[in-house]
Amino acid sequence: MELKYVQTTCPYCGTGCSFNLVVKDGKVVGTQPYTRSPVNEGRVCPKGTYAHEFVNSPDRLTKPLIKKDGKFVEATWDEAYDLIAQKFKSYKPDEFAALASARVSNEENYLLMKFTRGVMKSRHIDHCARLCHASTVAGLAASFGSGAMTNSILDIAESKCVFIIGSNTFEQHPLIGRKAMQAKLNGGKLIVFDPRYTPTAKQADLYASFYSGTDVAILNCLMGEIIRNGWEDKEWVSTRAKGYEELKAVVLKDDYLPENVSKISGIPAEQLKTAAEWIGTAESCALLYSMGITQHTVGVDNVKSAANLQMLTGNIGRRGGGVNALRGQNNVQGACDMGALPVVFTGYQKVTDPATHKKFADAWGFPDGICEPKNGYEVTVMMDVLTDNPGELKCMYIMGENPMLSDPDLNHVREALESLEFLVVQDIFLTETAELADVVLPAACYAERGGTQTSTERRVQMWRKAQDPPGEAKEDWQIISELAAKMGYAKQFPYQDIEEIFNEIAAVTPSYHGMNYERLNRPEGLHWPCPTTEHPGTPILHIGKCSHPDGMGVMHAIEWKPPAEVPDEEYPYLFTTGRCIWHWHTGSMTRRSETLDAEVPTGWIEISPEDAKALGIQNKEIVRVSTRRGSIDVPAKVTPDIKNGVMFMPFHFVECAANILTHNALDPIAKIPEFKACAVKVEKITEA
Repeated sequence: MELKYVQTTCPYCGTGCSFNLVVKDGKVVGTQPYTRSPVNEGRVCPKGTYAHEFVNSPDRLTKPLIKKDGKFVEATWDEAYDLIAQKFKSYKPDEFAALASARVSNEENYLLMKFTRGVMKSRHIDHCARLCHASTVAGLAASFGSGAMTNSILDIAESKCVFIIGSNTFEQHPLIGRKAMQAKLNGGKLIVFDPRYTPTAKQADLYASFYSGTDVAILNCLMGEIIRNGWEDKEWVSTRAKGYEELKAVVLKDDYLPENVSKISGIPAEQLKTAAEWIGTAESCALLYSMGITQHTVGVDNVKSAANLQMLTGNIGRRGGGVNALRGQNNVQGACDMGALPVVFTGYQKVTDPATHKKFADAWGFPDGICEPKNGYEVTVMMDVLTDNPGELKCMYIMGENPMLSDPDLNHVREALESLEFLVVQDIFLTETAELADVVLPAACYAERGGTQTSTERRVQMWRKAQDPPGEAKEDWQIISELAAKMGYAKQFPYQDIEEIFNEIAAVTPSYHGMNYERLNRPEGLHWPCPTTEHPGTPILHIGKCSHPDGMGVMHAIEWKPPAEVPDEEYPYLFTTGRCIWHWHTGSMTRRSETLDAEVPTGWIEISPEDAKALGIQNKEIVRVSTRRGSIDVPAKVTPDIKNGVMFMPFHFVECAANILTHNALDPIAKIPEFKACAVKVEKITEA
């Protein structure tokens, strides 16, 4: 018997925890602590603890599949490649779109971006950041010149006040929640605003329950109180910020007085005043948020408002401060960094900039050029184009994404994907999306590959291969390179190993210039920006100056707007969605992990006792939940932990898929859907 430990980085949330995979006779059989990681110091959440259980699941994809007469049949790689190459060559550049993945490595996201823009000459590439933190990228870039989390996870523990809004951190990013608790143990105050009394809220010194979709009003109220009391950081505001007078004029309006915001938000005025005092007078305050802030039609406004508050109080470029956008998936930051977005190449270099376009065309050396220097479609826009403008998009290549469970208004998504002439899906399981494909390609999972991923704090870390992929499955970078070669571009995809791809990334990406595998092969990894090989990396952004050309932060005067769909007589309740600690996104990995699935085998809808009584609904009763987009039947969870008038569902469960109900109304800038607020009705099932 051969037994070994292989250190790697967790494939679930954006925290970037490390652990050891236990490998017995060439197969992954368990996990063990890796104590040298500065992020998690040997501790992991339940998902990390059982991150080995899905790896050798019996329903892993092991051979290419081609759909014939409506059924999948196994094929050779050459058969699959030949069919894909023949089909892909038949489409014009703007008829092709690709979805990259927040679950695969930086190197593989970079390659799919290069394949889309170089081989297919298409502008249309995106990934699931559109559904989680597109608002962050747009909002923080407008405020600071960089669209990423400003501080490190470690310095949250040094904060004198931690303000969590729009994040159930203790369930979604437990090891970041640990840092918030360390701050509290060190004498810091913990404030949590959330519609639900979550495990995070239960640890707070100040908890306030509010109505989803009122974030701008709340943040404006806090800023107004801070200015009225003289708690703002006058030096920071006067020397480092633009737009203060315009911001001040808005937040000091009577609309945003605590007594008036209380009526909109449901937070008592005294709690708003207390929060403003704690934030305004703290030596340092870290603001933590996640999708409760971003997944709105006003997501960018919400993010800019969070940035406004932190600039107003001088908490930018300061240890224990910052705007800390907690990224959802393991490599959603990296997939954005790699240009798997319709408007940028790597490192957020604009595709519309002629010099940048020439730089990438020259570096890649495609003899027939690359895509035109125009922005492409976001994934949410792709779905609308497919349903509303048939024949414009005809072909799609999806790597490691499952929009048939993750995207809003799933009936609309199904109609969109079924309208494609040709769909290729590359994944580790036959997901709900893969079932709709014409060709399915079997990929390697995180335990079967090397490469890098970039965590929520911009920390670039390594995966390490622990076992071979099952059957004939291959690593994503190999599949993309071999497919490119089939299409006549072997010279542009000459890679012998994944390290060669990273070296190419570093060459064309200023924020990664100073990184290489030798420097990354250590427990700490490196934070970008890291411009030279002597540079130590940058855990905290905007020290001394922001990333705008003039070094200034930009404050934005923003008025509160209600959600696109609000409760009415027919749909009288506010509906919101999220995750639970035991499961991950569309469940393709966690629901194949025996231990995790046993803990929470299906979904539920949370209803307050008062609302349940009015509806005549008992705990655990199956109820019918409906919006204007569809209906599902789901068990009721009657709990005092949710605000009256608000209903909550996790979205992991295909048998009661919350995203059948959610609204695909979009933020006009980020094109992110409003997952966190729509109108819903709940009814007893009379036939039951």
